[in-house]
Amino acid sequence: MRLDRFMALCNARYYATRDPLGRAGDFVTAPEMTQAFGELIGAWCAAVWQSLGRPDPVLLAEAGPGRGTLMADALRLADRVAPDFAAAARVHLIETSPVLRAAQDRLLRGRVAAWHDGIGTLPEGPLLLIANEFLDALPVRQFLAGGRERAVGLDGDRLVWTSVAATDAPGPGERSDAACAWTGMLAARIARQGGAALVIDYGHAGGAADTLQAVRDHAPADPLVAPGEADLTAHVDFAAVAAAARAVGSAVHGPVPQGAFLRALGLPERTAMLCRAARPETARQLQAAARRLMDADAMGLLFKAVAITQPGLPTPPGFAP
Repeated sequence: MRLDRFMALCNARYYATRDPLGRAGDFVTAPEMTQAFGELIGAWCAAVWQSLGRPDPVLLAEAGPGRGTLMADALRLADRVAPDFAAAARVHLIETSPVLRAAQDRLLRGRVAAWHDGIGTLPEGPLLLIANEFLDALPVRQFLAGGRERAVGLDGDRLVWTSVAATDAPGPGERSDAACAWTGMLAARIARQGGAALVIDYGHAGGAADTLQAVRDHAPADPLVAPGEADLTAHVDFAAVAAAARAVGSAVHGPVPQGAFLRALGLPERTAMLCRAARPETARQLQAAARRLMDADAMGLLFKAVAITQPGLPTPPGFAP
């Protein structure tokens, strides 16, 4: 079985059967670390909505929304400081997991207009879409020397790495076909109907050979042991993703390092404000989370932000040279 097929099957089962987030799960994402992250994304969406001409209604969508924490924080911020935007927003979530859909419904308390399995069923109209740590879970292909492609086989009752012939081998390296296809579909819609998307993920600028990783219980795991019980991801090829968006007529801003992006949006200042009203232990946690998100030796450089916008839109916040 080709690697991308194996990865897709494993992650489909994994996400359908559990809430993977938090201490009791397998990993933690930025929205779960600090409310400031989602609040800044909410402010970003409100600012871009203004540059779009304040469309009413506007679709506010998130791909892979986890428990709904980012969206809840974004909406709380919008309710307080951008009520016109909050009133215009129609929330749509792209989520296939019934477990996570239930968690999102509990947290967002009636503010979700609809859930979707993919971009294709989103209603027509201007769109603001957030995708935080979504593309990394889409399957990748890994090409080997000699026109071969990485695959998974059986040795007795054990899964083992093997290879199959690749008729379309471009030469050795990893390719994000699924991420590029998804981005191309999103960007084509944005170019046609208007709007913008913010993509934040860990990744590189192309040329990687093997970034596949499995995580279970907050630690690295063997991807071939207990398939469907660990989170399988790969680093996003941002050069390829940006090219896919430009190829269908959208404008692309970035990628920029997550640390620089969040500093430009005001994460240090927002964290300081939250700390002034927090208990000492909570303040320490908020400060540690901000450092983790921004520091170069943590998530600040490995994670990157890209904005995909309709042609002619001003440079979005956080992406100015």
